[in-house]
Amino acid sequence: MEAYTSFAQVYDLFMDNVPYEEWSRYIIGLLKEYGICDGTVLDLGCGTGKITRLLKKAGYDMIGVDNSPEMLEIAAETGYQEMPEDEILYLLQDMRELELYGSVRAVVSICDSMNYLLEETDLLSLFYRVNEYLDPDGIFIFDLNTVYKYRELLGETTIAENREEGSFIWDNYFDEEEQINEYDLTLFIREESDLYRKYEELHYQKAYELEQVKELLLQAGMEFVAAYDAFTHDPVTAESERMYIIARPKVI
Repeated sequence: MEAYTSFAQVYDLFMDNVPYEEWSRYIIGLLKEYGICDGTVLDLGCGTGKITRLLKKAGYDMIGVDNSPEMLEIAAETGYQEMPEDEILYLLQDMRELELYGSVRAVVSICDSMNYLLEETDLLSLFYRVNEYLDPDGIFIFDLNTVYKYRELLGETTIAENREEGSFIWDNYFDEEEQINEYDLTLFIREESDLYRKYEELHYQKAYELEQVKELLLQAGMEFVAAYDAFTHDPVTAESERMYIIARPKVI
């Protein structure tokens, strides 16, 4: 798993087209649908904490976990500015080695954080950890970019954006055999001297089929509940770009 480093400085700038409030409403709706109206919620791969803070404002006690210290630093600073009296616990951890002090009512992971797990064994390890820390009646909600999205929409494409504060060039390469998408990211970030410093980052994401995920959940002792085409209650289709999966501890 690659941690965001230089990109953390401008992540929110270039992700300002993401409708986080709409995404959070969808997640909150799913949580309430499964009876999670309060209590502690864990946000895995929380990044700069956008969703974490929105769930906090909705009344949940939040824990954010990420393996990028740069992202967590921004999350903590921004959180204090927005909600100085509402503390969120941020933990610097690899989600595959998750360690908490107690159980949580729900675990959420969005914005394709799970796609950064490049091996089935990585995903399985995470499912075991989530199962260990979820309340018996808790719920696990996570999203994944689909094979279709990597193959048809991202693979072999270049995305570029130029702004006053910085610019980026984002090249994508999809390995059909390995089902891995390579993100080759070049950043030009404006500094106080008005000069632009160049940074380069390389990220990888893995595409998983829904049936793979179901089998891994089963191996980890979890129960698959549902899979939706993102932001709907419609079933996942061959042309879904993002899928939301809901799982819970298996009742023995």
